[in-house]
Amino acid sequence: MKNCKIIFTDLDGTLLRHDRTISKEDLAVLEELGKRDIVRVLATGRSLYSLGKIFDDDFPHFDYIIFSCGVGILNWNTREILYSHFLSRDEIARVRQILNFHNIDHMIHKPVPENHKFHYQKFSTEINDFDRRFSYYKNCGSPLTSDENHIEKASQVLAVIPKDTRKFEMIKNLLPDLRVIRTTSPIDHTSLWIEIFPKNVSKGNAAEWLCSHLDISQQDTFSIGNDYNDIELLDWTAYSYVVENAPDEMKKKYKNTSSNQSSGFSKVIRENIL
Repeated sequence: MKNCKIIFTDLDGTLLRHDRTISKEDLAVLEELGKRDIVRVLATGRSLYSLGKIFDDDFPHFDYIIFSCGVGILNWNTREILYSHFLSRDEIARVRQILNFHNIDHMIHKPVPENHKFHYQKFSTEINDFDRRFSYYKNCGSPLTSDENHIEKASQVLAVIPKDTRKFEMIKNLLPDLRVIRTTSPIDHTSLWIEIFPKNVSKGNAAEWLCSHLDISQQDTFSIGNDYNDIELLDWTAYSYVVENAPDEMKKKYKNTSSNQSSGFSKVIRENIL
């Protein structure tokens, strides 16, 4: 693994600790990777707007950011968006029809670069993880109306349900031509987020595109993650690890390192790359 030229790391639950900070050990390793000209890529489910709530504009520790699970890629140094994807009007209408039929709370996010803004539909009456997520972005959302059919493009649709994998599988099977990803809520760490994207969107596809763009071979790639939306990335890179706090089924499939609370990122990098 000493010939590694690019490193992809997830953020929430992998690099980010529970208090939304990155350990000094992990920051030091990111700095050292930069000095050795190893490309550092943050591959996150967060939008650029959400990242801005955590990092300063001059945060120096990454070269590229794969954001919103691969909807777009940002050159962190130049702030140039290298590519982005969107759902079409017909795709949005079809997703809405299914989610409305099953009374599933959801948010329809605008295209990049304003994909932190959204229209929303809430069916449940009790306070749940949908409301907790909405509280972080309440100034960015507007309610959907039943006759509102003019949404031409969207970066993604995000649905929030209790931890119910059967409902996730049902939605996934109803949308075989789209990318339907399961994510554990980073807010209550229990609810299930169903993220619906264009078919070619994933962290793995974004990593493949970026490596081609940078002329880096797949055999020189490394990734680390902690949740289901990292699977395509972990499957694509030559070397893949998950932190100790990942689901058991992922820990059985990939090599393991310490948890996000114990600087698992820097531990595995120092043991295998630096």
